[in-house]
Amino acid sequence: MLDHVFLAVRDVPRSIAFYTAALAPLGIVNRLDYDGRAGPPGHPDLYGFGAHGRVFFWLRPGEVCVPATHVGFVADSTAAVDAAYGAALAAGAADNGAPGARLHYDPRYYAANVLDPDDYSLEFVHKPWQHP
Repeated sequence: MLDHVFLAVRDVPRSIAFYTAALAPLGIVNRLDYDGRAGPPGHPDLYGFGAHGRVFFWLRPGEVCVPATHVGFVADSTAAVDAAYGAALAAGAADNGAPGARLHYDPRYYAANVLDPDDYSLEFVHKPWQHP
C-alpha cells in the first residue's frame, strides 16, 4: 500500500485549482501545505490533498517528467468516475479516455482517463471487487 506520491508541477496555483476541482467528486478534499523550510536543507514546499484524515497526494514545484507518470485515483462508484472526469475536463484537463468499462482488464473495471494541465496521465477508477 502506498503512503504518498509527489508530483512536480510547473504552475503550483494552477495545479492546486485543478486538483481541488478534479478530486472533489472522489471525496479527496483535505488540503495541507508544507513549508519546505521546516524540513532539511533543500526540502521543497509541498501542497497536499487527501481524505479521511490522510494526506497522500502532494504537488511540488519542479521539473515535469510526464512520460513515466500515471496516477490512478479510487472512485467509490461509476457515478464518481463520471463526476471526476467531468470536473477534470471543466477544470482544464484534456480527454484521454471517456468513462467506461476497460474490458482488457476486467468487465467490472470502470474508469476515465484525462491529462492534467502538465500532461500527466490521470485515471479515475472504480473496481467494485477491490473498493466496495
